[in-house]
Amino acid sequence: MVRPERRTVRDLRRGNRAVLLRALYFAGPTSRHELTALTGLSAATVSNVTGDLLADNIIVEAGLVDSDGGRPRVLLRVNPTYGFAIGVDVGETHVRVELFDLDMNELAKSEFALRPGAHEVDVVVRHVLSGIDAVVADSGVAPSKVLGVGVGVPGIVERGPEAMIHAQTFGWDSVPLGTLLRAGTPFPLHIDNGAKTMGQAEMWFGAGRGSQHAVIALIGSGVGASIIADGMTYRGANSSAGEWGHTKIAIGGRDCRCGGRGCLEAYIGAEAVLERAGIDVDTSTEQAAFAELVTSGSPVVDETVEYLGAGLANLINLFNPERIVVGGWAGLLLGQHLLTTIKQKAAENCLTQPYSTASIVLGRLGPDAVALGAATLVVDEFLLSTTSSSVSREPAVS
Repeated sequence: MVRPERRTVRDLRRGNRAVLLRALYFAGPTSRHELTALTGLSAATVSNVTGDLLADNIIVEAGLVDSDGGRPRVLLRVNPTYGFAIGVDVGETHVRVELFDLDMNELAKSEFALRPGAHEVDVVVRHVLSGIDAVVADSGVAPSKVLGVGVGVPGIVERGPEAMIHAQTFGWDSVPLGTLLRAGTPFPLHIDNGAKTMGQAEMWFGAGRGSQHAVIALIGSGVGASIIADGMTYRGANSSAGEWGHTKIAIGGRDCRCGGRGCLEAYIGAEAVLERAGIDVDTSTEQAAFAELVTSGSPVVDETVEYLGAGLANLINLFNPERIVVGGWAGLLLGQHLLTTIKQKAAENCLTQPYSTASIVLGRLGPDAVALGAATLVVDEFLLSTTSSSVSREPAVS
């Protein structure tokens, strides 16, 4: 029988520190009295832990608030400049790198275009590393203050030191992206599927906030989803859960970039929609061309909405979410003009009871949500950190 691990006083302090820091980050400026109620920790523990965090400059005072008949209470908040996070969006048409403070304010940005079908591994790695160097230099942030780099990529991400990527639409098979990036940067690395990073961003700060069961749908050139169950991202046996774009919507249907036929992505992904409309574009004009098509009254757009409604209905029937968030640049364009019709088509293809308890809403964080979400991977690790100094110079991949 495995003997249970003994928790030391030091372990308890570290756990209390992480609980309090996370509560303070999401609650915003909060008094010690309110933190006691939020965390369930004793007043003495809250006082001791906040004292340590103030001494380490991880949290700072943020003004006073009146109390009931007593002295004003001091408000505390996470210090937004204690550390900084870099988020990377490796998309179909670009590599976007952004640097954020802990309030998730963007301080610097670097972007590189990718040609359609030209996703050579060495090119992407070079762009990511160049972007990291550029945003650190442009922001003026000291490298020692960078907590880490989060990267959102298409495809399946095997968790582990190598962060092996399987992205058929990119032509990537077992690409050790973590190893390749680690060779060129000293910062800790956190790599995940782009739909999942966008999902975490929307759950933390956007349209998913407050829900426990949700699906965040990313619709751009490609299509994916992040599935949230009981407040946690559902990953499946090998982190491939959420490949919604490659569920079959038509047996023997259109060819998909993954090599299959009849995939949902072949009907609602922006690249496929433009192809069906007979519009030939390159990377630089894809979004503008799609935006024009959406407002043109084209029957291709009507057909796209039909397929999107059926795809959303499948998500509702399978996962019974309380909320579906439609995001990604193409999803936001479709939703801004056609959300009512999208909901109607979802209802027509869905069981009545689960549809009646689900809301379909647009993402609130815009088309850059993948990079923001990638940066939250770094912040999440920081909030869970149990050491007295969260800034680490040891590279790692998760």
